[in-house]
Amino acid sequence: MTLATTASLAVDGFELIGGVLSVLECAELIEQLGTVGGAGRRGLLANPVVKQFADSGRIKALVRPHLLMEPQPVRAIYFDKSPEANWLVPWHQDLTVAVRQRRDVPGWGPWSVKEGVHHVQPPTELLEQMVAVRVHLDDSDADNGALRVLPVTHLSGRLNAPAVSQLRTQAHEVLCEARAGDVLLMRPLLLHSSSRSHSARHRRVLHVEYAGFDLPPTLEWSQEA
Repeated sequence: MTLATTASLAVDGFELIGGVLSVLECAELIEQLGTVGGAGRRGLLANPVVKQFADSGRIKALVRPHLLMEPQPVRAIYFDKSPEANWLVPWHQDLTVAVRQRRDVPGWGPWSVKEGVHHVQPPTELLEQMVAVRVHLDDSDADNGALRVLPVTHLSGRLNAPAVSQLRTQAHEVLCEARAGDVLLMRPLLLHSSSRSHSARHRRVLHVEYAGFDLPPTLEWSQEA
């Protein structure tokens, strides 16, 4: 296993950018976000603090070079892995976007509902026009369940279970260790996972997804994503 220090979003599908936030800014965000019940909390773009942060020039400047249009934040999730809420995530891709209501569109689907919000899988070429920003509010390493990725797998399109298993034997796993204040940029189609924490420390991450495309006229981005 290697570390993510030299990866680039353009080539590898992920990139670690150090020191985007100060320790004080991380502490302020943790205080504003409050406690998390369970693994995480969705719908955070409805939180004015998160929305302002996601729309800030500093964060958008990290994403803008990698999208065809002005980046728009479309979903935000807050994760807090701790001894009280500990979990593992199997290898997967992020394949859905959150929309206001279901309107069937050719090429879009299947549909699902998560915490009352409609989610749908857009065409692969649109998923390729998205970037996820993972803001680390704590140090993240192998002990407390840091993200693991398989580089370049974002170029393989939408993957079924046999394809994921095959790529796991071919690709070299990378551990995305990070310091509090570091930001990881990631393509949603990149295969990623995380292990359970074996530490008493928190691993808090604010995950914001940006789209570089507009939805079809019949769909609207969810205001609760």
